[in-house]
Amino acid sequence: MKVLSYLALAAAATAAAPALAGGLSEPAPEEVVLPAVPVVMGSDWTGGYVTGRLGYGDASAPADGNGVTYGIGGGYDWDLGDWVVGVAGNYDAADIDLGTGGDTLDSIARLGVRAGRDLGSTLVYATAGAARADATIGGTGVNDNGWFAGVGMDYALTDRVTLGGEILTNRFSDFGGSGSDLRATTASVNVGLRF
Repeated sequence: MKVLSYLALAAAATAAAPALAGGLSEPAPEEVVLPAVPVVMGSDWTGGYVTGRLGYGDASAPADGNGVTYGIGGGYDWDLGDWVVGVAGNYDAADIDLGTGGDTLDSIARLGVRAGRDLGSTLVYATAGAARADATIGGTGVNDNGWFAGVGMDYALTDRVTLGGEILTNRFSDFGGSGSDLRATTASVNVGLRF
């Protein structure tokens, strides 16, 4: 009987040995691995870019009108540390009814400079330059040169893709020799690809 008791005790000790092998301390927690998510900690804004633009315009010449604008843009920036300077151009097509006999603002093209503050993944800037507007007045195509100025912001979603916005005022004196000034304020959302 003693032999059976010793065998039963030896079998129980052998079965419990793996559970007691690490001692009485708590088991170490497993390391948690999170999936990789692209995070832009800081950005170098130096380089070229192209953008797609979608926006809204409000114009007066002298009648008021508003409508959707859409277009493309591009430029080149130089990152100087805390500050960024660059050149930029864009073209916005529009069909803004100017409220008098079918007159419309058809497009605005711009070429200018921009300068702003590098906030890491965000660029806040001011921009200004020359503008050219095309309109249909009295059934005839008319165009004229003027100027634009405004502010904008770009946010780096990745090291190559940006999302931004811009608000611009566009001014044309004595538009096409008509005796009327053309003024247009545009606001757009821009999706950019940097290279």
